Amino acid sequence: MRKARKLLALPLALAMSLSLLAGCNNSGTDTSGDPANSGQGNANETTPLVVAIEQGLEGRFSPFFYLAAADEEVVMMSQLFLLTVDRAGEPVLNAIEGETREYNGTDYTYYGPANIAVTENEDGSVYYDVTMRDDIYFSDGENATIDDVIFGMYVYLDPTYDGNATLFSRPIQGVEEYRSGITPLYQLIANAGRDNTDFTNWTQEQQTQFWSEVDAVIEPWTQEIVDYVINNGLVPEGASVAEAAAAWNFPDLAQDATLTDFFNAILAAYPTFVEAVQTESAGSNFFSLMESYEDQWSLGVETGESAPNISGIQKTGEYSMRVVTTEVDATMIYQLSLPIAPLHYYGDEALYDYENNMFGFEKGDLSIIREKTTDPMGAGPYVFDSYANGQVVFTAYEDYYLGAPKIKNFIYQETSEADMVTGLQSGTLDIADPSYSNQVADQVTQINGSEELDGSVITTRLYDYLGYGYIGINPERVRVGDDSASDASRNLRKALATIISVYRDEGINSYYEETASVINYPISSTSWAAPVTTDDGYQVAYSVDVDGNPIYTAEMSAQERYEAAQQAALGYLEAAGFTVEGGVVTAAPEGAKLNYQVNIGGGGNGDHPTYMILTNAANALQEIGITLNINDIANASELYSTYQTGSAELWCAAWQATPDPDMYQLYHTNGTTNYYRISDPELDALIEDGRTNTNQTYRKEIYKTAMEIIMDWAVEIPVYQRSEAYLIASQVVDVSTLPTDLTPYWGPLAEIHTLSLVTQ
Repeated sequence: MRKARKLLALPLALAMSLSLLAGCNNSGTDTSGDPANSGQGNANETTPLVVAIEQGLEGRFSPFFYLAAADEEVVMMSQLFLLTVDRAGEPVLNAIEGETREYNGTDYTYYGPANIAVTENEDGSVYYDVTMRDDIYFSDGENATIDDVIFGMYVYLDPTYDGNATLFSRPIQGVEEYRSGITPLYQLIANAGRDNTDFTNWTQEQQTQFWSEVDAVIEPWTQEIVDYVINNGLVPEGASVAEAAAAWNFPDLAQDATLTDFFNAILAAYPTFVEAVQTESAGSNFFSLMESYEDQWSLGVETGESAPNISGIQKTGEYSMRVVTTEVDATMIYQLSLPIAPLHYYGDEALYDYENNMFGFEKGDLSIIREKTTDPMGAGPYVFDSYANGQVVFTAYEDYYLGAPKIKNFIYQETSEADMVTGLQSGTLDIADPSYSNQVADQVTQINGSEELDGSVITTRLYDYLGYGYIGINPERVRVGDDSASDASRNLRKALATIISVYRDEGINSYYEETASVINYPISSTSWAAPVTTDDGYQVAYSVDVDGNPIYTAEMSAQERYEAAQQAALGYLEAAGFTVEGGVVTAAPEGAKLNYQVNIGGGGNGDHPTYMILTNAANALQEIGITLNINDIANASELYSTYQTGSAELWCAAWQATPDPDMYQLYHTNGTTNYYRISDPELDALIEDGRTNTNQTYRKEIYKTAMEIIMDWAVEIPVYQRSEAYLIASQVVDVSTLPTDLTPYWGPLAEIHTLSLVTQ
C-alpha cells in the first residue's frame, strides 16, 4: 500500500493541479471587455461566492507547511506561483508576454508571473533562467522581487525543512553541500535509539523527554493510517487494526493486534526509526505531532561542515535568477512552481543579504517561518481574512496582477461529500466538486427537473479525471514455458487482450453512459504525452492479428467485430503453441493453461466499470475453448495484495496520473510499482531517455514508442478514462463567465478574476 500511495503524490510544483483553483496564475482568452464581466450590479459587491471545500481543514495555510488538501486550496487562493501551466498541464515558459495554445479545437492565451528559459549545456548541466514581472505586489503593497523567490527556495532546501515539497531531491548544483553538516535534532535522537548513552549533541533529560513525547504520538499517528484505509474504502467500516494493517501491506499481524503492534511492525520493516515513520505516514509528519517539535526537536544541530550557499541558485537581477542543475531532469521544470512568498512577512529582512549568504532566517531554524502558518499573505487573487467554524473568508485583492476579481467576497465552506449536491440545491453552496458518479448525475437531473445535467438549479461541467482504468496481465503467470518475453508468451497474452478489448466500448458505455470514454494507450488522456487519433501510427488497442493485419473494418457490426476478435485470438493462440481444432482450443503448450483467473474489485456484486467487459469476454473465450474465471473480490485490500505480490494472473485496477508522464515507477525494470513485472532493456532505455530530456515534442515520441512496447508485451489493456464534475449554482454564478474546456489543471476558478455572479 505504501508504494501505491507514493504514486499518488504530486510534486509541490503541481500540487495546484487538482484543485478548483487549478491554473489560477493564468489568464485564458481575454474577457475583460465582456459586459458580463464588467462587475456592474450589486451581486458581485454584496454577495459572497461560496465554494465547497472538502472536510479536513487544519488551519495550516502557509505555502511552506500546508499538508491537508483542504488547506492547499486556501494556499492557492492567497498565493502566486512562479510557473504557469496550460489546460494540458504543460508549462508555459513565456507567460509574461503570453502564449497562445490550442486545446480541443480552441486557441487560448495563457499569462503568468514569469518567463523561464531552459538551456541544456554540453557538460550535461541545465540552466533555468527565470525573469519575473516587475509589477507584482503583495497584498500589503510591497513589490515582489526575485529575493522573495530565492528566500522561498532556501526555506525548502534548509536541512531542517519538513514540509511536503521535495525540491531538495532535484539535482540542483550545490544542494547536497549546503544541506550537509546540519541535522534536525529529532533525527539524531530517534536514530540513536532509546538506549543511547552519547550525549554530545543533546542532554539525557532531552532524550528522556523526546521518547516520552514519541510514545504519546504512536497511537494517534498509527490510528491515522487505520482511518485512512477505512475512509478510502480499502477495508469496511469497523475493520480491525490487523485488517487495516493488511491493507497497508503489513499482512502478518495477529487478529487481536493493537495500534502499538502495527507501529512496531512498521518499525521492523525499516533500518531506521525516521525512515519508517516518514515512508509510512498517512498524511501527518510523525515528529510534528510531538508537543515540543517546533521549539526544540525541529531545530538543526551542526554535525559537520557545510557550504554557506547553494551555488546553483544565482541571483542575476532584481527580478531575475538562474537555477543550475547538474544533469537533465525532465520533472525539474514543475518544481519551479515556487511560491512568490513575501520575505518581509514570512522571514526576517534583517537576515537577508544575498551577497553575504544570508537568506531571511538562520540556517537550520525555520521557527520564524512556522510562526506565520495560520495567517497567509501573498500576491494571489484574494486576501485571507479569517478562518472559523469550517469557513475561510477572503476579500478580493484590488491590485492582483491580472486585474481585481469581479466578485468582492469569497468563502470556502468545509462540506462533506454527502452535502455537496444538496448544498447547491438549498443555496448554501455556489460551486462544488463531489466525486462524480451515476448517482450524482441522477441527483442533479432530479433537482433540475429534467434529464439535463445543465438546468435552472445546477450547471454541470465535466472534465477528464487525472487517471485511467486498466486490466493488467502478469507475464510471469500468463506465459508459455518459462520465458515471459518470448513471442509465444506475448501471443498468449495478446489473444486474451484481443477478446477483452473488443468488449470495452459496450461495457464502458453501459456503466458510465456519456461520462467516460475508452482509451487505447496506457496513459491518461489528460496528459500532454497521450497519443491522439490524428497522430501518425495511432492504433486502437489490440486491433491487429498475429500477422499485423487489421482485425476490424469500419463497416463491421458489433457482432461481426466480436466474431473477428475470436478468430484473431485463435490465430494468436495457435502461434503461441496451443492446439486448435475446428475453431476451438483443445490443448495448451507447456507452461500455459486453458483457464485463467481475473481479479476485480466489484464489491462482490459486480459493481465495477470493467465487470460487464469481462463477463462478455469470458463468454467469448469459452466458445473457443478458454475459460476466464472472474473473481469478484469484496475487500479491496485483498485485490491490491494479489497484484502487488504477483499472485494475480489478471486484475482490474486504476492509476492516478501525475502531471509529468515519466514511466519509471510503473514500467522500468527497477520501478517501485512495476506490478506488470515487465523487464525490457529497450523499454528501460526509452524511459531513461525520456526522463533526461526537456524537449516535450521529443519526449512525446519517446513515450509513444515506449507504450507500443508495453502493448506488444500485452501486460496491460487500457480501458477507460472517466469524468469528474464541477457543479455550479445556475441562478447565482454567471456561467457564461466560467472558463471553457475544464481539465484537472484548469478548474472553474482558474480565471477567478473574471468570474462573475448573476448581476441582473
